[in-house]
Amino acid sequence: MNNNLTFGRNMKTIRQVVAVISILTVTVLFLDFTGVTQAYIGWIAKIQFLPALLALNVFVIVGLVLLTLIFGRLYCSVICPLGIMQDGFGWLGKKSRKNRYSYSAPKNVLRYIMLVVMTVAIIAGIGIIVALFAPYSAYGRIAQSLFAPLWQWGNNILASWAETHDSYAFYSVDIWLRGGVVLAVAIATLVILGFLAWRNGRTYCNTVCPVGTVLGFLSRFSLLRPVIDTSKCNGCGLCARNCKSSCINSKEHKIDYSRCVTCFDCIDKCHRNAIFYTFRRSAGAIADSSSKESIDSSRRDFLTVTATIAATAAVHAQEKTVDGGLAAIADKKIPARKTRIVPPGAKSIKNLTSHCTACQLCVSVCPNGVLRPSTALDSLMQPESSYERGYCRPECTRCSEVCPAGAIRPITVADKSSVQIGHAVWIKDNCIPLTDGVSCGNCARHCPVGAITMVASVVDDETSPKIPVVNTERCIGCGACENLCPSRPFSAIYVEGHECHRYI
Repeated sequence: MNNNLTFGRNMKTIRQVVAVISILTVTVLFLDFTGVTQAYIGWIAKIQFLPALLALNVFVIVGLVLLTLIFGRLYCSVICPLGIMQDGFGWLGKKSRKNRYSYSAPKNVLRYIMLVVMTVAIIAGIGIIVALFAPYSAYGRIAQSLFAPLWQWGNNILASWAETHDSYAFYSVDIWLRGGVVLAVAIATLVILGFLAWRNGRTYCNTVCPVGTVLGFLSRFSLLRPVIDTSKCNGCGLCARNCKSSCINSKEHKIDYSRCVTCFDCIDKCHRNAIFYTFRRSAGAIADSSSKESIDSSRRDFLTVTATIAATAAVHAQEKTVDGGLAAIADKKIPARKTRIVPPGAKSIKNLTSHCTACQLCVSVCPNGVLRPSTALDSLMQPESSYERGYCRPECTRCSEVCPAGAIRPITVADKSSVQIGHAVWIKDNCIPLTDGVSCGNCARHCPVGAITMVASVVDDETSPKIPVVNTERCIGCGACENLCPSRPFSAIYVEGHECHRYI
């Protein structure tokens, strides 16, 4: 018995240390604008449950399932950054009032509804619903929209200070908010979840989060679990008043394992050592056993969720400063594209829309200010390319390296130079050789694939102003021409996106 108590308390310490390391690691992924850390700790984003499911990362999914079947919902308290963040708010709540929680009956109807809604959204490719309720993505938006600008601001202050001491170990970066919608959603998410966690603990995880619901089904069958020794328990309820998941019914000496996130707080708080972490078979000899009807119900629920996951997986198998020498880039406006542009590696707009959870990690790591969240309702907060602040450089594949959900597949530098994500379109009325009577050729000089040629605007008159002609079969849609065009407020040449990418 004493060994079980020691094991549980040691597990709590280990859990807290790993959780702190985990959330700091995920946060650094969104804060680091140098791209150095992504190569070493980018894996932390790819072991998140929902992105791994969408990417059909079988090894990660099996690993997380086994983790849950052995230890319970440990994922929610040591890997999921949104869950760890809620624990932080809950800890602050305990500072204001101790023993603040109480047992509440599970809201299974709401949990099942949210799971069904998320499953249908994934199968139907309704990205906005997936984006709003995916826990990892919710935290990613908070980190990218709220924490990253503060981090960059601090970096710029440090760079200015270092420059006054003749040190250039740091460099200033542009600070800009990629999208007002994402910022508003991030603030709302932080405020709502912060309030719920501060007041009621894991309300979101155990009533709304679909990942929590799925893992909750699995955790009912976990090998290890906290157990109440009825021979020692005096029914004081201290464990229930410290359970952030509100899953301990101290009066009946029962624990709802589908909501327990294996935080070990109850073990630490019990003065009579009546709760300990042990094997399920041992638990059956100590705790009150559930009725056969309850067990059969749990098995049916487990099979239902397993079938849901399998069905979902089967369906899814199917601003740099460059002014051109004439004007400030800030004056540029986004052209009215008929088809939005998605980055190389996305394969198609449909593939990106059906897999992306809008976590904003690709937006955070884009070094050229090309990626930003979409404001269109059917692709809200998912990444798209625009070239007002920079262009998609052929040697950069960073977004494809960090995407955890398979929305942007890994590609090589050689592949990127041959992937056509769009094609350039020339606008005669905006071209300054014709409007201002000056020579230009910026678009042709900077085209990395030589898809633009300058020709005389008047046939058989070599002295007439030179205008660009685009070879659409050769153009890859990188946006160098659009970004570097000196025409304001709209470029004289812009990129029209392609629904499906192709190799040229």
